[in-house]
Amino acid sequence: MTMLSNYFYSLSQTPQRLRKRMLATWTPDQEFNQVRHRSGADMKRKLNWYDLVALGVGGMLGVGVFVTTGPVALHQSGPSVFMSYIIAGISALLSSLCYTEFAVQVPVAGGAFSYLRLTFGEFLGYFGGANILMEYVFSNAAVARSFTEYLSFAFGEKNPNVWRVEVHGLPKDYNMLDFPAVALILLLTLCLCHSTKESSILNLIMTVFHVIFFGFIIVAGYCNGSAKNMVNPKGIAPYGVRGVLDGAAIVYFSYIGYDSASTMAEEVKDPYKSLPIGIVGSVLITTLLYCLMALSLCMMVPYNKISEKASYSMAFLKVGWSWTSNIVGAGASLGIVASLLVAMLGQARYLCVIGRARLVPSWLAKVHPSTGTPLNATIFLGFCTASIALFTELDIIIELISIGTLMVFYMVANALIYRRYVITGGTPPLHTLLFLFLLSLTSLCFSIVWKFKQQWWGLLLFGGFMITIIAFFQHMVPCDNTLVQQQYAHCWYVPFMPWPPSMSIFLNVFLMMTLKTLSFQRFALWSCFITMFYVLYGVHSTYQAEEIENLSGVNQVVMNLSVPNLQTKVEIQVL
Repeated sequence: MTMLSNYFYSLSQTPQRLRKRMLATWTPDQEFNQVRHRSGADMKRKLNWYDLVALGVGGMLGVGVFVTTGPVALHQSGPSVFMSYIIAGISALLSSLCYTEFAVQVPVAGGAFSYLRLTFGEFLGYFGGANILMEYVFSNAAVARSFTEYLSFAFGEKNPNVWRVEVHGLPKDYNMLDFPAVALILLLTLCLCHSTKESSILNLIMTVFHVIFFGFIIVAGYCNGSAKNMVNPKGIAPYGVRGVLDGAAIVYFSYIGYDSASTMAEEVKDPYKSLPIGIVGSVLITTLLYCLMALSLCMMVPYNKISEKASYSMAFLKVGWSWTSNIVGAGASLGIVASLLVAMLGQARYLCVIGRARLVPSWLAKVHPSTGTPLNATIFLGFCTASIALFTELDIIIELISIGTLMVFYMVANALIYRRYVITGGTPPLHTLLFLFLLSLTSLCFSIVWKFKQQWWGLLLFGGFMITIIAFFQHMVPCDNTLVQQQYAHCWYVPFMPWPPSMSIFLNVFLMMTLKTLSFQRFALWSCFITMFYVLYGVHSTYQAEEIENLSGVNQVVMNLSVPNLQTKVEIQVL
């Protein structure tokens, strides 16, 4: 009864606590030392730059390219689907640059959550972290179900539901229970609880085999394909520029996962050198492989004859290589395992750091002293992912995953500009906030004109206005590179500010606006849910944790002051 009355009292204090906590920020030193130590034991620094490259590539080379390439080529881009991958890759690269600068400054496991909390305060950090966690758990559950489908192709089965159990009475798209997907997630959870280094070695081995598998598909496609299929029947871009750009928003799903490398910052031996190589290098390698894969498919089969399901397997059947459908199934299954391993590594570290901030129960932040892994967070999220994978189909949540991820990448790009100009550069915050508002508004207007197919002059107007805003801000609010170099000594930082993060803001807004209205409705419901959780639990937990820490600090100061006074009195008595 006492606990209930205390909780109701806390709820009555919600407005005051929100004013105090929502915009509360931490310094990198506090995040790296004071907050990190709440986990008890430290995560072990065992990873090198090549481990990060393998983790980034392994996290992205999953099911995405096999799921999205065929449908996008058939309905949106035609043979120019490789251009869609290039555009999506550029957007991912710009976002990865923003992540990299933050990661080398604050080499902790929090990823976007830590970056946003350091810059914009507790609530926006929590909002970004909750969306990334949603993306990880939902996409991992859905991709695990795809493992069952591709594994059935590897064993020669043509029915993707052959190993699933149908339960009558459950809603459609939720009535096929997938026990192999659950078993895979539980097995990977046990592996991740054991050791990060051994898990990264396993991922490295699987990623090497997966890259070799990609190479086989690329070479086999070029040997059996023809350049004529790239221009027949209606040219290389039958749906025009709009089709290429609309396709880029869909294939962006294939790039989700590179931010997992940034969540490993706390376990890297030399974060200042390894993080830039690992994050940026993995995006570049993956973009190259995706473009070559897309070209291979479109050379084998004219775009209007590409199968929407199992596109690569069906393409090889049409060119007379029926035996390769089994290889494609086996290779895709291996890639799914590698991407799941990396994504589950990342999701546990996000939850661990959110637990350190007391926004979720603090037992989720504990790091096991012998394994050096966030054991509780790994087990909890493994259970959640397995539960969703048992029921949910991929198609239901794929666009919800994309919109949540694009929103977080948009927020991180804004945070980088604000941090570089205001927190590091010392310029008045109003100038930078006004610039970010106008940039976002202009990007939104450009995207709306594009989405609703308005007059072309609207695109020129808003596009030109956006470039003018960026150039004007660069001229009027210069970035002091000398000051940046002093504060970021021995650290990597984004060059040519503010252009790379500004372009990232525009591309993320643009790609979000190409998604369906249903995606925004689902995202709004999720946003309401996580906001209510923060208001009902998170803000009170962090407020009380801060009060306890402040009280402990005062007691420690009193003890430090009282001990010398006691010694002085003793010395006086002796004299």
